[in-house]
Amino acid sequence: MEDSRKVLCRQRQVILFFLLLGLSLVGAEPSYSVVEETVGSFFVTNLATDLGLGQKELSRRGARVVSTGNKLRLHLDVETGDLMLNEKLDREELCSDTEPCVLRFQALLENPLEFFQAELQVIDINDHAPVFTDKEVLLKISESSPPGTTFPLKNAQDMDIGRNNIENYVISSNAHFRVLTRKRSDGRKYPELVLDKALDREEEPGLMLILTAQDGGSPPRSGTVQVHIEVVDTNDNAPEFEQSLYQVQVPEDSPIGFLIVRVSATDIDIGANGEISYSLFQVSEEISKTFEVNPKTGEIRLKKQLDFETIQSYEVNMEARDAGSFSGKCSVLVQVMDVNDNAPEISISAFTSPIPENSPETVVAVFSVSDLDSDENGKLGCSIQDDLPFLLKSSVENIYTLGTDRPLDRESRSEYNVTITVRDLGTPRLKTQLSVTILVSDVNDNAPTFFQSSYTLFVRENNSPALHIGSVSATDRDSGTNAQVTYSLLPPQDPHLPLASLISINADNGHLFALRSLDYEALPAFEFRVGAADAGSPALSSEALVRVVVVDDNDNSPFVLYPLQNGSAPCTELVPRTAEAGYLVTKVVAVDGDSGQNAWLSYQLLKATEPGLFSVWAHNGEVRTARLLSERDAVKHRLVVLVKDNGEPPMSATVTLHVLLVDGFSQPYLPLPEVDPEEAQADSLTVYLVIALASVSSLFLFSVLLFVAVRLCRRNSAASVNRFSVPKGHFPGHLVEVSGTGTLSQNYRYEVCLTRGSETSEFKFLKPILPSFQSHSPGSDTEENPHFRNDFGFSLQ
Repeated sequence: MEDSRKVLCRQRQVILFFLLLGLSLVGAEPSYSVVEETVGSFFVTNLATDLGLGQKELSRRGARVVSTGNKLRLHLDVETGDLMLNEKLDREELCSDTEPCVLRFQALLENPLEFFQAELQVIDINDHAPVFTDKEVLLKISESSPPGTTFPLKNAQDMDIGRNNIENYVISSNAHFRVLTRKRSDGRKYPELVLDKALDREEEPGLMLILTAQDGGSPPRSGTVQVHIEVVDTNDNAPEFEQSLYQVQVPEDSPIGFLIVRVSATDIDIGANGEISYSLFQVSEEISKTFEVNPKTGEIRLKKQLDFETIQSYEVNMEARDAGSFSGKCSVLVQVMDVNDNAPEISISAFTSPIPENSPETVVAVFSVSDLDSDENGKLGCSIQDDLPFLLKSSVENIYTLGTDRPLDRESRSEYNVTITVRDLGTPRLKTQLSVTILVSDVNDNAPTFFQSSYTLFVRENNSPALHIGSVSATDRDSGTNAQVTYSLLPPQDPHLPLASLISINADNGHLFALRSLDYEALPAFEFRVGAADAGSPALSSEALVRVVVVDDNDNSPFVLYPLQNGSAPCTELVPRTAEAGYLVTKVVAVDGDSGQNAWLSYQLLKATEPGLFSVWAHNGEVRTARLLSERDAVKHRLVVLVKDNGEPPMSATVTLHVLLVDGFSQPYLPLPEVDPEEAQADSLTVYLVIALASVSSLFLFSVLLFVAVRLCRRNSAASVNRFSVPKGHFPGHLVEVSGTGTLSQNYRYEVCLTRGSETSEFKFLKPILPSFQSHSPGSDTEENPHFRNDFGFSLQ
């Protein structure tokens, strides 16, 4: 019989299970159920089938189960889609007296983001037996109590619910009493003892009964308590309350000691039988901890702080007892009023940081909000700061996603502090804030940038090899490897520039080095391009122009162009003795390979055979007579001219001039080299040849003088109209005209005459051609520097 009852109960549970499962599938949210105390890893359902997804889709989309409070009581196998219990569930621990016991959870899918709300109902089993709070109950009943009188007794406690809770009460067999099972407004059942037969204290002063509480579970469980009945002598009036039911509403934030209500009862008896005391009757431990009663006044006050979120109402049974042990009963229904005393709560389910910059709209966080208050106090609103590139979206009730509303730029801002603010609609409004830090990771989207688009470096020539001549610098707004800059030399635009042998660059810091000594005279300046590339992928680069200017150093001595100094016979200048002071003898022409002040040349007469007779102009190198010539002056003069530049330290060169003083041009004065006396006497034949040549030359010079006279007349006529007279005709030798450059004056044209057949092609002389030479004496019209030409290949002036 017992086994058949067990089988029947199990069949009912299975039918109830499938019935609840079918009803849950029909609703808007999937609902599942499981019997409490079921072992872990129990199969609940196949979530992939319920959601209409493929088996592999759960794994691909990163499915997971999120429950309130982030306590994982369920486990989802993403490979099979099976939803299983993660632990054994105790309905009494989870829901206490709440029926039905429902655990809500969400199925979260990513890529794309999707939510599914579901619930799991925990079905109660009969795993608790009824328990009486007292081991023995003492009940005093007047012997005058008529049959039919009822005596409420304390109910038993059963943690199970529904049919598994207390079903009925039974009393042990006796002649006077039977028990009735009553039901309170909250659904709880309590025993009520009914007197069937009048008591007689003299016959039976007391009774001992066994009260049994039975639940409706399968198999049923029960609990017992001893009821000791003491028959009291006649007191035939019991106290009566003014109301059998008191209803009162109390805010949950009421302070301890707050007056809930005052109950009042009367007893028409007099004397000791009319004195009434008040007390709590048949209350639970929770009620006894929460309320206290003044036995004299009947005032019920708070003993502990109320909490609407825990218990919304209390049913307090009051007893008014007189001195004769008669009592009256009433009930006080205390309804707890919710106040906005709970701040909202935020629970983050998923969070992603850092976020790559330039990414499109990205989900950063998924979180849920909740509030233990009810009605308006439990309605929530969620927000973030307005000045941030993020957006809140509500996908499911009280579940939000935080995402970007536009691509982020790490170079503008690499970190965001987002404050999530949740406010309820209660009075006063309470809020909860949660700050999250979102980092933005770098993407190589910025090329290196040079501080200057072009650089100019100055390097003094003759530098030492591997000299550090300057640096270029570039920065990259990116970070990490994307900001590591490497420098390099780019191919020059001039293919003839040997850049690789001139310059090198440090790839790490951009320092530039001269690989060899630079020469201003060979390469005064050159340009090249420098590249800067980062280490990102793909690498970005930029370039800058570098101009290297070689600064001249005074490393070149002046070079004398005229007269040339070599091993052949020196050049001799002829000066007529009739020349006046300031007569232009010749001009020393020199150049300097340097530039600037290093090439500024000055001339100085260093040595002279007869000091004071000749002078050298310091700026143009012109050698002029310093005074009138006299017969006492030596015929042959040797002048040493110093040519010096303006560098630091200065460099110089010397040139030797030979000057012959002649009495007109009737005698042949050929430049003869200075020889030792021994060599002059060695060959007498040479002397005879010279004498013969001098005789012929004398005749020639006479004709030349005549020609000069004619030329002087022409030059005087040209000077009268202020025109230059340029000699015409064939000149033997080569002519070099230098004007306006170097140290040569712009006021002269120079003729350089070379001897015919000269193997060394040496200069014989270099004379300025003047349109007219004015005497230093006022009013003098004498032409001092007539231009001659003869067949010997040189001009005489």
